[in-house]
Amino acid sequence: MKILVTGGAGFIGSNFIHLVLSKHPKSNIINIDNLTYAGNKLNLTEIENCNSYTFEKGDICNKNFISMILSKYQPEFIINFAAETHVDNSITHQTPFLNTNILGVSNLLESSLEYIKINKPSNFKFIHVSTDEVYGSLDAKQDSFTEDSIYKPSSVYSASKASSDHLVYSYFRTHLFPAIVTNCSNNYGPRQHQEKLIPKTILSCINKEQISVYGTGKNIRDWIHVDDHNNALIKIMENGNCGEKYNIGASCELENIYVVKEICEYFNNQDKNFDYMNLITMTEDRKGHDFRYSINQSKIENELGFKSEIKFKEGLSATIKWYISRLKDYS
Repeated sequence: MKILVTGGAGFIGSNFIHLVLSKHPKSNIINIDNLTYAGNKLNLTEIENCNSYTFEKGDICNKNFISMILSKYQPEFIINFAAETHVDNSITHQTPFLNTNILGVSNLLESSLEYIKINKPSNFKFIHVSTDEVYGSLDAKQDSFTEDSIYKPSSVYSASKASSDHLVYSYFRTHLFPAIVTNCSNNYGPRQHQEKLIPKTILSCINKEQISVYGTGKNIRDWIHVDDHNNALIKIMENGNCGEKYNIGASCELENIYVVKEICEYFNNQDKNFDYMNLITMTEDRKGHDFRYSINQSKIENELGFKSEIKFKEGLSATIKWYISRLKDYS
C-alpha cells in the first residue's frame, strides 16, 4: 500500500503511521505536515530512517505543493488528519481553523480529483478523519450519535470540521470521488499535545501544579484509545465503502472530573506523601461548552467487524507511564 498521510506529525496521525508500519511493514507512507505547534517530529523519531517512510514538510493549503506530492508519489490512499483541533483556540483565533479545516480540505479534494483523473490509480480512497463534535451536544438521556444524526456544531472548531465533512461528501455526490468520512469520539494515548485534558492533567501531576477543570467537571466525553481509532481507520481503508461515513467509538462515556481523578489516583498510589487530588481546581466554564458526546459505533462493528479492544483504565495507565518516560519531550 502507498499511503499519503496529511498531518502525520500530530497526535492521531503519528500513531496511525506507527501502527500501519507495525502491521504492514511493506507499506510505503508519505507524511506531509506543516509542523505547526501541535505537530512534533519527535513523534516519529523511531521511524524517521525507515525505508518505508518519507516526510515532506508542507501546507495542505498550498495547491502547488499538494499537486507536486501527488504527482511525485502517486498514492493509493490519502488519509487526512491535518487539522486545527483545540476548541479553546478556536474561540479566540478562528482564522487558522477556517484556513486549514475548510480551505485546506477543499484544496486537497480539488488536487486529488485532478490527480485521479490523470493517473487513474486503482482502488483509490480519500479518507477524511473528522470528529463527533460536528453533531453538537447531547443531554444525559438522549440517544447516542449515529451516522444519520443532524449536524449542530457548537464551536468554530466543530463548525469548520462540519464544513469539511460536507465538502468531502459533495465531491462524492458531484464527481463520484471515492471518499469516506469518519467521525470519532475523544482520543487519548501517547503523543498527544499537552493542551488536551489527559496529557495536561498528567503533566500537572508530575509537576505538582494546579489542575484546572471547567465548570462542575460533569461534562461527559466518550473516550477511545488512539490505537483502537487507528485500527478502525485501517479497516475502513481496506474495506470501507466510498460515499459512506462511519462513526468510531468505544462506548466509554465518562465525566471529565472522573478522568482527572483517575489520573490523580494513579499518582497517589505512586507517592504516598502527597495528595494529588488537592491539585484539582474548578474554574469558570468554557463558552459554548458541550455537555455530552456519545457515539453509536454499531455500523462499523456490523459492516467492517471493528471492535475496540483497549479498556479505559488499562489504556490510561499505559498512557501515564508513556508520558512519564518521555517527560523531556512533552513538557
